[in-house]
Amino acid sequence: MVAAFDSFEMTASEYLTWEPLQDLRYEFINGQVVAMTGGTIADNDIALNLNDRLRAALRPKGCRVNVADVKVQVEATGNYFYPDVIVSCDDRDRTAATEIRFPELLVEVLSPATEAKNRGRKWENYRQLPTLQEYLLVNTSHRLVERFRRQETFWTYRTYSVGEVLELESVGLSVAVEAIYAGVTLDEDDRKTQTD
Repeated sequence: MVAAFDSFEMTASEYLTWEPLQDLRYEFINGQVVAMTGGTIADNDIALNLNDRLRAALRPKGCRVNVADVKVQVEATGNYFYPDVIVSCDDRDRTAATEIRFPELLVEVLSPATEAKNRGRKWENYRQLPTLQEYLLVNTSHRLVERFRRQETFWTYRTYSVGEVLELESVGLSVAVEAIYAGVTLDEDDRKTQTD
């Protein structure tokens, strides 16, 4: 998702009452309400590819897999975000009606408009989620997936590209990078076609 330029101040309580009545989705960040707008076709295709693989493998295990229209509450900071893909296997989230609070895995699909926010402010907040085990950043300018994995007192970082298999220990699943990008046209594909 892409943050729009509309933002204004509100309390968390006001946000939670007001936001469900809106046509757009809004994130709540340190007292600022920020409008979200739609992403690109590539953003959508990538999120759906991941969603398909995660849901097929994890729903039978009792996990929830949600996409773009479901928000995550970061209780430690009081902020609310809309990740592109959320996985929670926590019993406390099974019957959640308004937000997910105990995710194991969060995914953000990067675009030029959201990359800084996803690497900065969102990542700072997501690290405060005690149940979060892995955070993925999926690039839309080229085929590259970045994985942050929680260790006991620190986070490790690894990249995955075409020909590699992403190991998601948080949910016990392996996904080939090619499967994440299946049927997705990226800017690099357009540039390559133009030069051929």
